[in-house]
Amino acid sequence: MTVLDTRAHVAARPQEPGPARHPRTRTYGMCPPEHFDVTYAINPWMRPGVDVDLDRAMTQWQVLRETYRSLGHRVEELPAQPGQPDMVFAANGALVVRDRAYGARFRHPERHAEAAAHATWLETLGLDVVEPQHVNEGEGDFLTLGSMILGGTGFRTTLDAHVEAAQLLDRPVVSLELVDPRFYHLDVALGVLDDGNGEAPADIAYLPQAFSRHSQRTLAELFPDALRCTMDDALAFGLNLVSDGQRVVLPTAARDLTAALEGRGYTPVPVDLSELLKGGGSIKCCTMEMHA
Repeated sequence: MTVLDTRAHVAARPQEPGPARHPRTRTYGMCPPEHFDVTYAINPWMRPGVDVDLDRAMTQWQVLRETYRSLGHRVEELPAQPGQPDMVFAANGALVVRDRAYGARFRHPERHAEAAAHATWLETLGLDVVEPQHVNEGEGDFLTLGSMILGGTGFRTTLDAHVEAAQLLDRPVVSLELVDPRFYHLDVALGVLDDGNGEAPADIAYLPQAFSRHSQRTLAELFPDALRCTMDDALAFGLNLVSDGQRVVLPTAARDLTAALEGRGYTPVPVDLSELLKGGGSIKCCTMEMHA
């Protein structure tokens, strides 16, 4: 039997246009970096004693906040607390789906006090806040899609927390194992481009090398057309992005990813958050989404 080599035929076919991209209005939670500093090291990016330009950090954060507002999104602000320099990374404080918030239980003692501050604030917004029994760091390790939640584990969030979140939020959680300490949270190894809650299917970008082999297989099976990010862009925190389904806010340094997004029908919105990168966080870290 002759096996037909179809490679030339495939290459000759015109590329089909991707799905139309449509933005959806979102509500985000943010916390100003009024007390931002690097006084301890709980991830490979932190260097205690590094000079932090607080005015520059605040200006960059304000640009991010106003970028969201200019795109038509709503921003709720969590008051900063003295002695909590990492509160600016608001995504870590909870996972919010509809009217329920699954609270955070931080792994490192330096951040323990943040959990209560987030819970109190979320309650003032009328949300049902559930105190967790297991270690988890909110949207740092939980990324919500229309049909499932992607859960990261390996450094900050336990598998038991994945089970707990699935039960409390009534959504399946797909566990993904992180293996590179530079990508210690899921939201620095994977970015949600389209959550699949609109007209287009769910779409993601990720760095395969940040995940164990079995998790790479899981991602390839669930998202065969996902955008694979380069290591250089991932190290620039390019995957720590926020998308409304069409406009993608991402770090200015992620140039290859910016070009790739344009090729997939997205509109990149570059923002410089380089001062906050000294604490090991960028755009998504500063942004908690209140998922409808």
